[in-house]
Amino acid sequence: MEVALVGFGAAFALIFMRVPIALAMGVIGFLGFAYLVGWRPASSMLAMVSKDSTMTYSMVVIPLFILMGNLVAGTGISRELYRAAQSFLGARKGGLAVATVVASGGFASICGSSVATVVTMGKVAMPSMRQYGYDDRLSTASVAAGATLGILIPPSVLLVIYGIITETHIGMLYAAGLIPGLLGIVLYIVAVRWTVWRYPDIAPAAERAPWSERIASLSHIWAAVLLFAVVIGGIYSGFFTSTEAAGFGAFGALVIALARRKLGMAQFLDILVDTAETTAVLFALIIGAGLFTEFLNYSGAHGALLDFVTNSGFSPALVILVICVIYIILGMLMESISMVLLTVPLFFPVVTGLGFDPVWFGILLVILCELGLITPPIGVNLFVMRSVTPEVPISRIIRGIIPFIGVDLIRVALVALFPAIALFLPHLLF
Repeated sequence: MEVALVGFGAAFALIFMRVPIALAMGVIGFLGFAYLVGWRPASSMLAMVSKDSTMTYSMVVIPLFILMGNLVAGTGISRELYRAAQSFLGARKGGLAVATVVASGGFASICGSSVATVVTMGKVAMPSMRQYGYDDRLSTASVAAGATLGILIPPSVLLVIYGIITETHIGMLYAAGLIPGLLGIVLYIVAVRWTVWRYPDIAPAAERAPWSERIASLSHIWAAVLLFAVVIGGIYSGFFTSTEAAGFGAFGALVIALARRKLGMAQFLDILVDTAETTAVLFALIIGAGLFTEFLNYSGAHGALLDFVTNSGFSPALVILVICVIYIILGMLMESISMVLLTVPLFFPVVTGLGFDPVWFGILLVILCELGLITPPIGVNLFVMRSVTPEVPISRIIRGIIPFIGVDLIRVALVALFPAIALFLPHLLF
């Protein structure tokens, strides 16, 4: 156990010294394993983990879903999603902020990146909200909060990675993420409505769009919505495996991009390069996490921690509460995928050893990652939003995000206290 604590300390030290997280986990995992077992077994372990992490059939889902998201995003779907949401929801006080939450959640679920959604939707939604006199507190907060939804609502790359490293059924994770994701949208809308009620002048009503304009706005997004429905519906129905669904999704996104004729050859090549670069980064993270996990396995940290929790008299609920607090704190400091890869190898055996469902824990973990992205003082989405709107002080963005943090805490409590919120669909469909 002592060796594992030293390894964790060294890994965190390297990360905060700006060493790439994949390299930090990989180096500490390799050196720790070599210290415990020997250099020759460590070299063999390095080769085996690298091969298993890159040559596994299930890993194909990662680049395919990334390619699907990049292709759909490259056709300008973000602006059209927002226009459609605005036409249906924008007429009431705070309606544009509600439209921003809905459009950001939809776009984030397609592109799979919270940070990319903040940048894209910030550029799309902020001008419209300012045009109608929205206060920057509500405008920036609705973009930053709505962008977090993409790492939970399927198809989520973070859920794929969690499923791979914990050997949890990805289809069940996708089914489990749908209701909590929709609950997140509803609660964010509640946060907007509460803010507007508390500060009536923060969000004036916009013009009501005629029904002809509303119907016309749907004509631009129906193909992307249909693709999303077919991919997720195919997984839920059992018609597709997750990998087959990713392949169909990437092909469908390519067909949509070609049919819309908004994707030139240069942009298409940029998308392929970006997909390859993102995939390489994720694979490097997974290899590093695999090395670190092997080190933890041989250090006996899992057994020691589980024995400590079991013999300490702590209730399982208290253990989950402590884990939740740890993830909220880490979420302020680290990117979500890196955080999951670094901590899940330690916490997952403890959680399952206490009898908790791995699918439920995966959903709770991702919601906590969402919360960390918008939690001051160092929530990643807050500072990305600040870079998109440099004229808005970070203190103003933080003031606006507080109601969204409040409803996210409510969502964490609901999913923790009532696991059926996450497990109803997996048990129904699988």
